[in-house]
Amino acid sequence: MGGEPLYGPEFGSYPAQDVAWLLTDLSEVRLEAPTEEREEAIQSGAAHYAESLPIEFQPSAEYQELFHEVLGESAGRLAQAVAVITERILEERGPGAVLVSLARAGTPVGVLARRWAKYAHGLDLPHYAVSIVRGRGIDAVALDHLARHHDPRDVMFVDGWTGKGAITRELREALDAHGGGFSAEMAVLADPGRCVRIYGTREDYLIASACLNSTVSGLVSRTVLNDELIGPKDFHGAKFYRDLAPADVSNQFLDAVCARFGEADPGIRPAAEEPDWAGLAAVRRISEEYGIGDVNLVKPGVGETTRVLLRRVPWRILARRGAEADLSHVRMLAQERGVPVVEVDADGLPYACVGLIKPRDFA
Repeated sequence: MGGEPLYGPEFGSYPAQDVAWLLTDLSEVRLEAPTEEREEAIQSGAAHYAESLPIEFQPSAEYQELFHEVLGESAGRLAQAVAVITERILEERGPGAVLVSLARAGTPVGVLARRWAKYAHGLDLPHYAVSIVRGRGIDAVALDHLARHHDPRDVMFVDGWTGKGAITRELREALDAHGGGFSAEMAVLADPGRCVRIYGTREDYLIASACLNSTVSGLVSRTVLNDELIGPKDFHGAKFYRDLAPADVSNQFLDAVCARFGEADPGIRPAAEEPDWAGLAAVRRISEEYGIGDVNLVKPGVGETTRVLLRRVPWRILARRGAEADLSHVRMLAQERGVPVVEVDADGLPYACVGLIKPRDFA
């Protein structure tokens, strides 16, 4: 069931040893739709967001130059967070740990964790990328594949960051329903939503892999779950955008972070605090304050706000006063797309910024 994993360079631009994609290759299928058209279909309930793909927005040359600046400035901080979470994973799962990243935002993090384990301990950890879809759960066919090849107790799920915790809840509910012995524990670089136990930081800072779409994620699209293309025994799908290879910086991102591993000290860790879901409470307040009425249209955190600007129909960006250092790319994207940036006080806002998607009934 589900076929065999996909590997680069035949699928994706990561080296084959870095990740096995448990996905169905939909590269030859036309799935993209104009952003406004997709947004209308999603908000009206006519289609689920995972049934189609946004047209990959390629930012300006100026923005791409900014990406490299941001990466240079943040690579050391990212290396430190990678070291911390990988050591935590090894403490919890042992040297036989199996990394399972949530495609696609989690996959660069899974690759980096794998490389830290090799760098620091000489370990060659298996790393798989699987699909999880809000409202539809994690790919059960992929879970079955993992269970046939590994002990589910060795698996640690990996993602890039938390927003309001929707994927954290989705993962827990899906694994409970699956009943295959997998733990819903998840490791992330940044947990501003305060909803996981294993994190590199709870600061809402820029993870450079959030700055772009597929060109920093192995040239792989976001995942697709469309009943017309994906059968009950198939992995969820995705596309490999070979035509974007000239703009691909996926491996440059990885190499920049790995080059700073020598500076990382995994013994320096953030204080261990249990999740209190403060982020979700803030999102609910914002949804009410701005009359949006749907928390799914409130995308908190630097990573989620960037995604809104890259592939949704943004309405407003809320920027916390004093958080300029991590928001230069957000401000540039907002200017390019003609989206107003509203400065807000830091009180009660655990995020550097929040992206608001335009509700369909707003003029």
